Amino acid sequence: MKFSLVRDSRRGMRRVNEDRVGHWESPGALLMAVADGLGGHLHGEIAAHLAIESFGAAFLREARPKLADPARFLSRTMAAAHEAIVRHTEKLQLSDMPRTVLVACVVQDGYAHWSNVGDCRFYLLREGRVIARTRDDTVVQLLVDEGRIREEAIASHPERNRLLQTLGGYQAPRPAGASARLAKDDVLLLCSDGFWGPLTQRQLLHGFIANPLGQAIPDLMALAEMRAGDECDNLSVVALAWGEDEVAAADAAQTVPQREPATDVQDFTATDLDFLRMSDEDIERAIAEIRAALRKNAPR
Repeated sequence: MKFSLVRDSRRGMRRVNEDRVGHWESPGALLMAVADGLGGHLHGEIAAHLAIESFGAAFLREARPKLADPARFLSRTMAAAHEAIVRHTEKLQLSDMPRTVLVACVVQDGYAHWSNVGDCRFYLLREGRVIARTRDDTVVQLLVDEGRIREEAIASHPERNRLLQTLGGYQAPRPAGASARLAKDDVLLLCSDGFWGPLTQRQLLHGFIANPLGQAIPDLMALAEMRAGDECDNLSVVALAWGEDEVAAADAAQTVPQREPATDVQDFTATDLDFLRMSDEDIERAIAEIRAALRKNAPR
């Protein structure tokens, strides 16, 4: 495989860096992952570390030299990472379960396969355009989907930190998954919200249009830090520039399967553990109440 890869992780203005980044390569496949441990809960950095470690170990075990089924690998390993965090919590008898969000991508046979839980993002960039992006597992993403707010308002919205699912927590995650055939000079970008949050899409795209990958990443990291200022979160990136021609295949069409609307909804910014143990019905009722309030208060 022909590609260039750049990764970076910075603490920003936080006391510790709870992000973790990893990439692993075999003769026939490549795996990249970014995890963002949740700072509002105990040991977020441990959850991120366990998740990244789970992905690396699974890839090194199964990519010989390729993965039998990249999409299934991502789904299974998300579940395994979640279970590793749960076991760690039980073993140490922690008072609260560590949590992390994560995005991962496998590149194999000229295709990218990606999956996410939470609000770490995957972007597929081609010729100055966003060809594909993961959908955030957040309340504000629901508001965007319903047309209540614009995409540009996500980073500054007061509900931006309310996550619908994570790795760790009291409910098993239901990760999204998709894939696409790669073309020469495509850029695959995996990043935490500390990176994408302060940047507009135009700034993001311009950074990759104007410079090669090795310059674009540090420039954009610096720009995100500057725009976030004193509120700068941990920010982490792993990015790949694809160097091979588009593969010839009978099934050349891009495949983008979608996950069913999540019902295992949790507010992971809450401090009340009783809320985290709500039933699916209670959770759906809470979301319905939020939507009703938004409709009532929406400008007419």
